[in-house]
Amino acid sequence: MTAAPATRRIVLLSALYLAQGLPFGFFTLALPVVLREAGLSLTAISALSLLHLPWALKFLWAPYLDHLGTRKAWLLTLQSSSVIGALLLSRLDLDAGYLPVIVGAFVFNIIAATQDIVTDGLAVRLLDTHERGLANAVQVGAYRVGMILGGGLLLWVFAKTGWSTMFASMAALLALTVIPVLTLVEPDRSQRTAPPRFAVLAIGWLQRLLVPGMLSFAFLIFCFRFGDAMVSTLLSPFLKDQRLSTETIALMKGTVGSSTSLVGAVLGGWFAFRVGRRFALLATGLGQALTFIPYWVASLGIGGVELLWAATVIEGVVSTMATVALFTLMMDASDPEHAGTDYTLLASVYVLVGSAGQFAAALIADAAGYPTMFAIGIALTIIGTLALVFALDRRPLPARIAEVWTAR
Repeated sequence: MTAAPATRRIVLLSALYLAQGLPFGFFTLALPVVLREAGLSLTAISALSLLHLPWALKFLWAPYLDHLGTRKAWLLTLQSSSVIGALLLSRLDLDAGYLPVIVGAFVFNIIAATQDIVTDGLAVRLLDTHERGLANAVQVGAYRVGMILGGGLLLWVFAKTGWSTMFASMAALLALTVIPVLTLVEPDRSQRTAPPRFAVLAIGWLQRLLVPGMLSFAFLIFCFRFGDAMVSTLLSPFLKDQRLSTETIALMKGTVGSSTSLVGAVLGGWFAFRVGRRFALLATGLGQALTFIPYWVASLGIGGVELLWAATVIEGVVSTMATVALFTLMMDASDPEHAGTDYTLLASVYVLVGSAGQFAAALIADAAGYPTMFAIGIALTIIGTLALVFALDRRPLPARIAEVWTAR
């Protein structure tokens, strides 16, 4: 599989990450707008973060996916399930309430989180150290395209046509991502070593977490991400409370914001490749904090819609560059022999921070207002960036990070 043409690998990974971003874009960007329009409070909407638990807990079943079955079989099953799920949601009657939607969102998150384990493990095994920065640009870029479609296009379709057409469109788009998986060729099970016993796999994640430096690195990821999560996860409700229409939000955050993030993905991959891991994380982390300042200014009633448009463009580029830099380092820290489990552990922390940040931001915004929430988020973004960089300067662990931390 490592000998597969580069173009085929890029198409495959792009399709798989797009398939994750598509429903994620709708459930995280579009659904909060729909619920806010229905009159729910920010705190109530923040409860949607609990639906992301499969992403935070997927490390529990990651060892099984690393060692049981084939990647192709897993991917075909999971991709097909997402298509079926979208078709089922297209038949829902919203007049009966939003509980079925919440259940559907939870199931989608289970499917996508499981698919992500297989995809990340596949990416770690396919890519070498020099390819990872640029390859993570492909990863993040494809995921952002999915978010454009899910958070922008599908929200627009919902506003113009309704629920059924929107989810039928999602099903059609997801079906297209199944096609590249059909070309994936893997060795027979007989060519592989016997997998560990089922009971041993149950604690496989714990064994990987106890690898020297892994736990402390996970904590540094939490620090780096928390301030960003506070701000970014509450932007859609903030825009709604600024009295922007659903169509405008769909264009601003779902389409324009995600489109500019594609530029950020390309720049982030090139930047990590050119300047190295350390400087890329330091520069993009601090830059990300600066891009949040216009939202804070707008929350004070200054600048109006024009400032929000400018903030969306700038934040879309810089925040994505920071994401690429962090994901590249996470991939560096993963052992190819346990790629799915290692990367999933770190990615679970990344998602867990998003949920924690969203809940904290909502509580602060409801109690003290958006300006206070944005100010705290900006400060924590700066602190988290400096904490990660300075800690790894003193002790670059896990050991695989030491090989690349100061290299260029």
